[in-house]
Amino acid sequence: MESGRIRGIIFDLDGVLVSTDRFHYLAWKRIADRLGCPFDERLNDSLRGVSRMESLRIILRAGGVTLTDGEMSDLSEEKNRIYRGYLSGMTPSDVASDVRATLSGLRVRGYRLAVGSSSKNAGYILEKTELRSAFDTVVDGWDISRTKPDPETFLLAAARLSLPPRECAVIEDAAAGILAARRAGMLPVGIGPAATDPGCGGRVGSVAELLDFFN
Repeated sequence: MESGRIRGIIFDLDGVLVSTDRFHYLAWKRIADRLGCPFDERLNDSLRGVSRMESLRIILRAGGVTLTDGEMSDLSEEKNRIYRGYLSGMTPSDVASDVRATLSGLRVRGYRLAVGSSSKNAGYILEKTELRSAFDTVVDGWDISRTKPDPETFLLAAARLSLPPRECAVIEDAAAGILAARRAGMLPVGIGPAATDPGCGGRVGSVAELLDFFN
């Protein structure tokens, strides 16, 4: 698939447009420490692009801890409360100027833009950073029943952009997102950790490089 055929660009949010990795790490670390589970940056990286409940399962397996479904649900909600507490301090300055400039440049060129995130906090982050108006549509965890690597997020975003999947590209920093884009029949463009993923159809070193990629 060639970038020249692309009319819509779907962005993952966390790790691509904004970085809240440190907030996820701090929130999960508090939960893991209380459970006596080992938790470090490497384990945190393995949670990238993974749902909250599955992330908790990974942490519990690492610590050899077994909990009931109810206990897991309570911990998952507690983690989200801690995480949202950190998010509440976000401001527009948490979005790099080159990100805003790139989004504006792509829109001027006629591309339709969307956010495709599995997170139920995506809308809150976009509100706090004043980034929502840069996109034609937003699909987040409230809109879907299956998280990445299932393609539901991206297929819904394409439908809302009124574009066929083959005319959409996905900008992702996680392997699960790259796989979801491929399953959706879209062009997966890797950034950050996902740039080395063999499933990528394109790679960029930064969001700013997208202006050259989609020239």
